[in-house]
Amino acid sequence: MLIAVRIIIICEGRAGETSPAGKVMAMAAAEQKLVLVIDDEESMRDSCRQVLEKAGWRVVTVPDGAAGLKAFQELAPDLVLIDVMMPGIDGMAVLSRIRQEDPGVATVVVTGYGSADSAEEAMKLGAYDFLAKPFTPAELRVVARRNLARRALFVENRRLMAERKRVRESLMELVSREWCEPLVAVNQYFEVLLDGLAGDLSSMQMEILLKMHGKTERLLGVSKEWLSISSLPEWRLADRAEQIDIALLLDEAARFVAADALEQQVTVCVSVPEEAEQLEGDRRALLHVFVNLLSNAVRYNVANGMSEVRVRTADGEMVVEVFDTGRGIPDDCLPFVFDDFYRVRTPRCARSIGSGLGLSFVKKVVEAHGGSVRARSILGEGSVFTVRLPLKAADAARSASGSAGRGASTTGLVDRP
Repeated sequence: MLIAVRIIIICEGRAGETSPAGKVMAMAAAEQKLVLVIDDEESMRDSCRQVLEKAGWRVVTVPDGAAGLKAFQELAPDLVLIDVMMPGIDGMAVLSRIRQEDPGVATVVVTGYGSADSAEEAMKLGAYDFLAKPFTPAELRVVARRNLARRALFVENRRLMAERKRVRESLMELVSREWCEPLVAVNQYFEVLLDGLAGDLSSMQMEILLKMHGKTERLLGVSKEWLSISSLPEWRLADRAEQIDIALLLDEAARFVAADALEQQVTVCVSVPEEAEQLEGDRRALLHVFVNLLSNAVRYNVANGMSEVRVRTADGEMVVEVFDTGRGIPDDCLPFVFDDFYRVRTPRCARSIGSGLGLSFVKKVVEAHGGSVRARSILGEGSVFTVRLPLKAADAARSASGSAGRGASTTGLVDRP
């Protein structure tokens, strides 16, 4: 029986080798998968059934697109072979509907025309593969085996993601209930003792308790930051979006770090053009982003240093740059500064308290808004963190709010001592 074939994608390995993909293919073949064949030619349906059943797969065949969609919904097949040219609902429409319902199902489009345009359109719609009639039984088996392996990879990846989500939720519950709650209670006891409510303390006892209280505060802070980052995969911008005045947001962020800046003898300046666009996003999350960046610009600066925030627009984006005149970041550390728990290892940084989670949070929140963040630094001169956020039309909101509260375009929040 000759059925012949032209296959767009071919996967082959070296003779005698078993690649990871080959192992998955073997696993997929070992299980009795269900193949749905949608074709208006009875001879083609029968031929495909015989070849695929002989290979060990279950096969269901239907004569048209409407029956194919119904069978797909009822049977949830692993692989669907779809003829392009069918009466009623054509193959492309069937493919599109199937991909909408289950993006992970393996789909192979079959046509008697061998049209490159049909192949391109099918791939754009999400088809896994493409066959042209006539094709041989051996080639049909190869295509089915390869695409069932892809389906197996998709299913396994989905299972692992679900397991990862379950583990993350378990860890969040563990940290929240078994870690944060006891730390809060311990801190409250420390405050009772430090306030003298349980009796007078000697200077040595006071010093020890203050150190212990500081350590528990640090652990509590790290735990809360970790919980904030862990909750980001479930965080949806659409649920929290609002119009944001960037000048007011940055002014608030600068005030958060004003006390630390005064203590570190660092001047903080925010410069925003009067005509700056408004953003649409999660105000609380973006505030946390810029508080993190400004806090770092102050903490890792030098005495009588400067931290400056500048805002501009470029290429349809709002660009916020946070400069500092600190000691800078070594070149070999720059690629890792946004990684979870990463801290730059320099003598000055080693003396600073931090969780290594702040910049990781910054990156995740900015990317959730469709933006990007990057770091540049010159050792001994300072660093600049650049946040790029897409602009949203907010003319109505800006007209309603006017320019009240915006103040001067350049605000020195902390005077240089």
